[in-house]
Formats: sequence, structure tokens, C-alpha cells
Amino acid sequence: MDLNLVRVFLAIAETRSLTAAAARLYVTQPAVSQSLARLRRELDDPLFHRVGRAMVPTPLAESVTPGFRDAIAAIDRTLDSVHGFEPAASDRTFRIALSELGEIGWLPAIVRTVRSKAPGMRIEVVPMNARALPEWLARGTVDLAVTPSSVPGSFEKVVLKSQGYGVVMSSQHPLASGVLDLDAYAAANHVVVASDSGAPAVDLALRRAGIAIEPRVASNHLAALPPLIAASSDLVATMPDTIAEGWAKTWPLVVRELPFEMPTVDVCLYRRSTTQHTAALDWLFETVARAIRGSSGRFQVIHGDALAP
Repeated sequence: MDLNLVRVFLAIAETRSLTAAAARLYVTQPAVSQSLARLRRELDDPLFHRVGRAMVPTPLAESVTPGFRDAIAAIDRTLDSVHGFEPAASDRTFRIALSELGEIGWLPAIVRTVRSKAPGMRIEVVPMNARALPEWLARGTVDLAVTPSSVPGSFEKVVLKSQGYGVVMSSQHPLASGVLDLDAYAAANHVVVASDSGAPAVDLALRRAGIAIEPRVASNHLAALPPLIAASSDLVATMPDTIAEGWAKTWPLVVRELPFEMPTVDVCLYRRSTTQHTAALDWLFETVARAIRGSSGRFQVIHGDALAP
């Protein structure tokens, strides 16, 4: 089989679009359609059915995709080992999905480390969407993602850190020095944040503890929590304890242990499974992982006046 046909197959399988596949391969859409016709004859299967605007793979197409993907990746890595990838000469754009806290805490270290070796490379941050992430990584919408949420699918990942959670509140809150048991926690007025990518892990722990929380305040941004909670003597939030402890150094906040069992959450770096630019992605994956592991995070940039009442 013509190797170019395999590349066309993977482009269609990953983008679910003839137009997007053509754009990725730098060919015309009729050329992709002709290659798909040849593929159908070669494999004696329709391979893809159009459903709305999407090209949906047949069972046979789904069964051969992993083998084709591994074969192309192996070929590309072999060729890359001959030609090599030169970060200093790269002007590619890569997209990284980060939560709001990830962008605040780790983006400076990521950009500094990447630009030190690849000054022409462009980094675009995509706001984290845990539900959409499996599709983004499968189709190559994003190249990398940093999240504590478990991502279904066979995506390569590395664990960057294990994160515990705690309860943060104003120093004037009655629970700041009182008894924080399960009943007191359940009865408290909670703040939740829509952009918190660790929320699924917290929700699972709450369900296991038999607790149902009805939040009094729902915020869009975690950056709003320090001033909001510091100014409210009756609100609490459940969030990463190390970040909350950092904020407590300059805000009148107190961090208490959770009154229920919750395992530490692994924050992982995921990479897309699509096959384009394998050598560049290998380099970026390793570089971003090294940057985050070597950074203590800059979460304390959201700080308050230490002298404020």
C-alpha cells in the first residue's frame, strides 16, 4: 500500500473532515477524496460515513487506526533521527490546554523554558475544558494538556505532581478555629468555581462521603477566590491546599484539612495522539514537563496587602 494513503487515512480519522485533512496534508480536498476512494478499494470497506458534517469511521477503520498510527509514528521518528529536530529553527505554533490556575502558576516557566531553546516557536494557551479534552487530544485541536482530571483514551501522559486539597476560609470564619467535622462542612456556605479542572475529583470524594453540596456562590474564575473569601466571614471553598496556603501568606485566610477522605490528585501532562510533527511534539512534551517539574509555581501572584485588616 502507498504510504501516503495511510497518512491520508489518519488525517481523516483524526480530523473527521476531508477539508481539515486536506489542510493538514497541504493538498486539495479532491486529492484527499481520490485517496480515500483508493483506500476503500484497497481495504474493501467504506471506511468512513458522512454523518452531518463529520466523517465517522466504520468498525474496520476504528480497528486499523491504532496500528496505522503506530506505524507512521515509528517511521516519522526514524526519519527524524536522521534529519533531527532543531528547536532553534522552529517557528511552529503549539496549543496547550491549561486551567486558569495552570496558566497563572506554570505558564511563565513554560514560556521561559521553551523560548530559551526555541525563540521562534509560538505557544497558544487554550482554556481547559475537561469534557472536550479527549476529543481535542484525539483530533489534534490541542497538542498538550495539563490537568488533574482523568482523560479517557490511550493518550501518553506523565505525572507532574500529586496534589492534596483543603478547605480555605476567612480568618474571621467561625470554622477557622472551631471544629470542622463532616456536619459542619456540609452545613457551611460553599463557593465553587466553574473553571476548576479538579472539581470532578472533589465531587467524587464528596459522593463517597455521602455529602451533597449546594453552593451559595458560583464563580467563573479561581482568581476571584482570595478577595471574595477574605471579605466574607461565612464562605468556604475546597481547593488545592498548597495554593491556598500560598494565598494565606498575604490574605487573611485559613486553610483547614478536609473532614473526609480524598486521595491526592495526580496532575498530569497529556499529549495528543495525532501523528503530525512527531519530533517537534516529542521535544515540546519533554520540555514542558521539565519546566513544570522545575517550577514551584507562581500562584502567589494573586496576592493581597499583608497589612490589610
